[in-house]
Amino acid sequence: MINTTSIFNIKTAQEFSSLALDIFKFQFDNNKVYRSFCDLLYKHPSDVNTVEDIPFLPIQFFKTHKVLCSTNTIQQTFKSSGTTGSITSKHDVTDLELYKQSFRKGFQYFYGNIEDYVVLALLPSYLEHINSSLIYMVNDMITRSKHPESGFYLNNISDLKDSLIDLNRQEKKVLLIGVSFALLNFVERFQFNLKNTIVMETGGMKGRRKELVREELHQNLKKGFGVEVIHSEYGMTELLSQAYSKGNSIFKTPSWMRVLTRDAEDALTIQEQGKTGGINIIDLANINSCSFISTQDLGRVYSDGSFEVIGRFDNSDIRGCNLMKI
Repeated sequence: MINTTSIFNIKTAQEFSSLALDIFKFQFDNNKVYRSFCDLLYKHPSDVNTVEDIPFLPIQFFKTHKVLCSTNTIQQTFKSSGTTGSITSKHDVTDLELYKQSFRKGFQYFYGNIEDYVVLALLPSYLEHINSSLIYMVNDMITRSKHPESGFYLNNISDLKDSLIDLNRQEKKVLLIGVSFALLNFVERFQFNLKNTIVMETGGMKGRRKELVREELHQNLKKGFGVEVIHSEYGMTELLSQAYSKGNSIFKTPSWMRVLTRDAEDALTIQEQGKTGGINIIDLANINSCSFISTQDLGRVYSDGSFEVIGRFDNSDIRGCNLMKI
């Protein structure tokens, strides 16, 4: 059994690779769906000596199978959003404390103590979307921030406007987090000149309004909020960890997460850094499910491990937070 404490104490690339190989062996032995997938590829632990040799499970499996290693009781099933009648992804989580450790430590690594921030969410409340992993995370942020102004404001945008102006006047540190279309709608009604506020978008335009490239979206948000950069969060229902961008749409991962790209024409070939391809994610915190996921996103990875999301494969479903019914 893997010691989960070691996941969040990775210091070097060698430690990451060693633990990734151990987790691959553990999931090969204990995850029936992943084992079957590896068998089809004739990829067994004896054939896997490097991280690049590890098979990445296509993310679509979360729509049709229970992707689980653990036989423990399922504490929460997170579900992706989708159009009416569409098949959505389901991520069964047997250890919510592990999820909390991952998103808490990940945020702290990039932004510091959540208690230093007033957290304003342009998102539906936890009670409205109890099965959203994003809402679960943000609800925890709001609770731990311990500021009376922190909360969900999607249905109270006038109050959100007043809070932003008042907090800006008090020079309090603020994290405003929301889906892209809601943030864009907000600044089309109100204009700001914020000094101590981090504006963070979590994606989500399709099906809501005209699609914008991220650069254009960020330009509109920067102008509307009066900030120099727009931050971004990159996460998925099927994962337990997040990557963050502090501007320019370049994402960085915590030490227990890594992004690779695969050849768009040959899904089993991992590419050199700098080339555009399908995004594969290693999330070692996702130990009780599958830590090696092949996504439907397109991107490129740079020499320092940071990455950029360029788009999606044309035939992929609209998923994630894009069509959250709000």
